[in-house]
Amino acid sequence: MRQIPLPIGTEPPRSFDNFLPGANAPALAHLMALSASSAPVYLWGAPGSGKTHLLHAVVRRFQDDGARTVWFGANDLAPWARDERCGLIVLDDCHHFDTDQQQAAFGLFVQAATHGVAVVAAGRVPPVDLALREDLRTRLGWGHVFALQPPAEPEVRGALRREADRRGVLLSDEVMDHLLTRFARDLKHLMSLLDRLDEFSLATKRPITVPMLKVMLAEQEHGGGT
Repeated sequence: MRQIPLPIGTEPPRSFDNFLPGANAPALAHLMALSASSAPVYLWGAPGSGKTHLLHAVVRRFQDDGARTVWFGANDLAPWARDERCGLIVLDDCHHFDTDQQQAAFGLFVQAATHGVAVVAAGRVPPVDLALREDLRTRLGWGHVFALQPPAEPEVRGALRREADRRGVLLSDEVMDHLLTRFARDLKHLMSLLDRLDEFSLATKRPITVPMLKVMLAEQEHGGGT
């Protein structure tokens, strides 16, 4: 029988302070200075490049300043309504917008321009390559467009080390090397793996090692788990 660990390894809120800038420093600096009167911003890049983190960070900053925000993504059924006191509109996964969502997003752009509301959008491809209606694609691309790059390996190592230290987890160089050579350099996925490793280590009362990592993955693949 295994001990059931307490959920002590929760991920810290995504903010500008804990974002790894690297090659994305220009996008970070721009979003940190964003105001309601700023031109729209569009972020694009592959999964793991930091789009979601930056979207959450800018929402957090606006809310800390007392502004209301709304967030719409490809999983939200249209029509979409903007809060009259809203200061920021976030449009996520624009590359997946269906016809109704495109109409709703275009309407939000019109309202934002009329009422002085900031818009930050994100997708996997640049605006010119979005399979969207022309008027929406044009609006997504007329402001500031930033191509985001995944963090370099030293940055990923540093982030994993800091998070392990925050949890009080001993993460050896051997385990770190294994994580970075066997899994995609997607920081969100790697942090999720660290969370599972921490929980599995507590449940089995074993230190985190490469053999333990392999056992955990094998058990989860076959429906085991903790």
